[in-house]
Amino acid sequence: MADDDRFEPRLGRQRQQGNRAPRRYLGRILAAANLARSGIARRGLARAGFTGSRIGRGAGVGRVLVGHGGYRASSRRRVIVKASIVKLAGKGGSATAAHLRYLQRDGTTREGAPGALYGRDGDGVDGKAFLARGNGDRHQFRFIVSPEDGHRYDDLKPLARRLMDRVEEDLGTRLDWVAVDHFNTGHPHTHIVVRGKDERGADLILARDYMTAGIRERAAELVDLDLGPRTEREMQQGLRAEIEQERLTSIDRALLKAADDQREVTSTGRSAFDQTLRAGRLAKLARLGLAEHLGGGRYRLAPDLAETLRGMGERGDIIRTMQREFTRAAAARAPAEQAIYDPAAPDARRLVGRVLAHGLADEHADRHYLVVDGVDGRSHYVAIGKPSLSVNDGDPGMGAVRGAIVAIEPVRAGMREADRTIAAVAAANGGRYDVDTHLRHDPTATERFAQTHVRRLEAMRRTKGIVEREPSGRWVISPDHLDRVAAYEKSLLRDRPVTVRSLSSQPLARLIEMEAAIWIDREMVSAAPMAVRDAGFGHEVLEAQQRRRRWLVAQGFAEEAESGVSFRQGMIAALQRRELLRVAGQLADELQLPFGEAAEGERVDGIYRRPADLVSGRFAVIERARDFTLVPWRPVLERQVGKSVSGLMRGESIDWSFGRGRNGPSVS
Repeated sequence: MADDDRFEPRLGRQRQQGNRAPRRYLGRILAAANLARSGIARRGLARAGFTGSRIGRGAGVGRVLVGHGGYRASSRRRVIVKASIVKLAGKGGSATAAHLRYLQRDGTTREGAPGALYGRDGDGVDGKAFLARGNGDRHQFRFIVSPEDGHRYDDLKPLARRLMDRVEEDLGTRLDWVAVDHFNTGHPHTHIVVRGKDERGADLILARDYMTAGIRERAAELVDLDLGPRTEREMQQGLRAEIEQERLTSIDRALLKAADDQREVTSTGRSAFDQTLRAGRLAKLARLGLAEHLGGGRYRLAPDLAETLRGMGERGDIIRTMQREFTRAAAARAPAEQAIYDPAAPDARRLVGRVLAHGLADEHADRHYLVVDGVDGRSHYVAIGKPSLSVNDGDPGMGAVRGAIVAIEPVRAGMREADRTIAAVAAANGGRYDVDTHLRHDPTATERFAQTHVRRLEAMRRTKGIVEREPSGRWVISPDHLDRVAAYEKSLLRDRPVTVRSLSSQPLARLIEMEAAIWIDREMVSAAPMAVRDAGFGHEVLEAQQRRRRWLVAQGFAEEAESGVSFRQGMIAALQRRELLRVAGQLADELQLPFGEAAEGERVDGIYRRPADLVSGRFAVIERARDFTLVPWRPVLERQVGKSVSGLMRGESIDWSFGRGRNGPSVS
C-alpha cells in the first residue's frame, strides 16, 4: 500500500455461527448501532429522535458555524440566504429550464437590461450547456443570497464567486453552478443554481445545518471582510428606522418576548436608547390600534399583533410592487384605483382584465403574481401561485404575456361528494376501487358517472401521489383517504389560489373585425355577462363592444332593434367554425393530409400531435388514418403528445379516454 487512496478492504465469506443463518455485514453494523443507542437511552443520555440533520457534506462545518453564529455579536453584517432542493423527476427538467429563463428576464440589472448568467471562471455562461450537463440529475440546489448592505456593492459577482469557493472548501468537492444577480428590488441579491452532483458524479447531499445556517455564516464573514462590522451608529440608525415601519420588526419581537401572560409590556428599557425605541414603537402600535395604553408606561398588545403586522408588511410590499410596475408600463393609477385580489374572500368573483405585469411574489418558493387592469376600472394584484399555473389552461410556461386578456377565478377547496363515495365503495371492498366495483356497490350508478370518480383519483395521483393504482387498473384506497384528500385540497390552495384562463393574446383593436368567436362575443351573449365599469380598461372594453356589435350586424350575425342589438342563434358556433376551417386549410398543407370536421356525438380516434391556439380557443390536432381533425383541447392531453387517444365529441367539449380498458384512465 503506497498511500491511503490505494487501500482496498477485502471481506472474506462470513462463516456459519451455530444453527443461525449468517447475518449480513450491514445488518451487524446496524444492530451494534441500535444496541449502543439503547444503552445510551437507558443511561438517560439520549437526545431527541434521529433527524438526519448531520447527514451529508458540510455536517461538521455546519455545526461549528451554527454554534458560532448563535453567539455572534450584533455588529455582524446580516445576510439572508434562502435555500431549497428541487427534485428533477417528471417535469423537473423543463421547469429548471423555465426557471433559468425567468432569472434572465428583462429588467433585472441596474440598467434595466436582461440578467446574464455567470460562473466560477467568467461571465456569459451558456445556460443550455449547464442544463445539458445536469440532464438526468436527481435533484438541484437553489440559493438566494441577499446581503443587507447589498446596495453598497457595485457588482455582486466577486462576492458570489468567493462564497462558492468557501462552500467548495467546506464540502470538499468542486461544484457545478451558475448565478445571476438581480437589482430590480430594494434588496440586491444573487440567485445561485447548483447541480446535485459532486465532482465524481455522485449525488451531492448537503447537511441540513450547513444549508440552513452554514452558507449564511460564510456569506456574512465575507461581507464583514468587505465592508467591516456594523458601527454603533449604523445599528442605531437601523433600529430607529423600525419605529415607524408598518411591518413586523425586531423591536416588536422583543416586545412580544417581554410581554406577560396578559400581553402587557412596559416601555422601560435596559438603557436610555432601548427605552426610546420601546416607547416610540409602542406609541406607533397604539396609533395603529395594535396596542392599548394602560397608563404609567404600560401597554397591552393586541392578541394578533404579529400576524397583523406581517399582513401589513406584505400589503405594503404589494403596493410598492404595483407602483413600480405602473411606472415601468407608463400606466399611472390613483391609489384608490388599486386593489389586491383576495380569492379567499367570501364575495370573491371572477376577474376579467388585461395583464399589465407578471413577476415573482416569492422568489424562494417560486410563486408568481400578475398585475391586471380589470374591466371594473381598477388595477388588481393577483397572487397566482407556482409557474405550472399559467394563462394557457395547464401549459407549463412561465407566465402570461403582457397585454394578454385573462379571466381569473378563485379556487374553492373542499371535500367532494365523489371523495366520500370512493371511500365508501373502497371500505366495502377491501380498500379497493374501480368502475366495476362501483357499479356493483351502487346499481343505480352509470359507467360515465363512475368514470368521473376515476378522473378524480387520477388527478390526485399525478399531483401528490396520495393514491396508488395497481397494474390491473384498480385503485388502492387507504382507510384515512378522506384525511389525505383534505390535506390535498389545502396544498392545492397554497400552490393554486386561483385559476387563470387566457381569453385572448391579441389586443382589443385587432379583435373588432376578426372572423372568430372572440371573448367579447361570448360575454355579450352570456346569460350572466360581466359587469363593466366605464373607467380604465373597462372604458376600452365598452368601446370595443359597441364597435364589435356594429361589425356583427354588418356580417349578418346580429340585428338592430329598438331594444338594442339581438344576436342570431348559433352565432358563436358559426364564428368558431369560420376560424376553424381557415386554420385547418393552413394545417392541411403542413401535415399533407385533408381536414375532416368532427361532428357532435362522433368518436374521435387518432394520434394527438400538438395543440393549435386559435382566437376562438385552444384546439388539439388529431391525426387519423386518412385525415386530421381539430377538437377542443384539454390539459389532460399535455402528456399524450404522439400517443393514440380516443374521445367522444359533446358540444364544445370532448370526453377523452386513455389506457387499456374501461377501468383505465379516462378524462373529460
